[in-house]
Amino acid sequence: MISFLRGTIQEKNSQGVIMDVNGVGYQVFMSTSCLSKMPPESEHASVFAYLHVREDLMQLFGFCHKSEKELFEMLISVSGIGPKVALAVLSAFSVETFQIAIQNNDIEMITTIPGIGKKGAQRLVLELKEKLTWKEPASAKSGNLAKSSRSVYSEARDALMSLGYSVAEATDSLEAFPYGSDEVSAEDLIKHGLKNLAGG
Repeated sequence: MISFLRGTIQEKNSQGVIMDVNGVGYQVFMSTSCLSKMPPESEHASVFAYLHVREDLMQLFGFCHKSEKELFEMLISVSGIGPKVALAVLSAFSVETFQIAIQNNDIEMITTIPGIGKKGAQRLVLELKEKLTWKEPASAKSGNLAKSSRSVYSEARDALMSLGYSVAEATDSLEAFPYGSDEVSAEDLIKHGLKNLAGG
């Protein structure tokens, strides 16, 4: 099994990269978020890797972080979730944000991922809720949303999306909000998101 690759970025394309490893070119499929972190062509890079084997196909997937690879493997273990949808999850959300969505049973948020309907989202929650334990529990993270705050979070995320931002951009901009004991408003979250999106 191929666990990681280290080589030179020969080519970058919409699906990932072609990596030259000791003279052999590997097509490595990636999420858009990981692809955006890859260095320019002709520069060196290292990625965690997963070789997906079917009777008629072998595909190599690359990840910037070990936690992304672990989540990918968990996702494709769920019935009805293939590598393409698993990459869509990693393109839309960070591992931490997806973990929070699973723990909070946020079906609405999960169904914003292309290829995942309501039943698929419910199946993901059912099968992954107990498995997503390799990281610090989301309840201990500053970016965690209490159940009472989920509707506020959704309202803020939807407001940012209505301004033309993608699901991934809106979601990422709301991460690391300094949640405290005070009640959080959608306006507070939107201001935080816009500040991050503006690079502030």
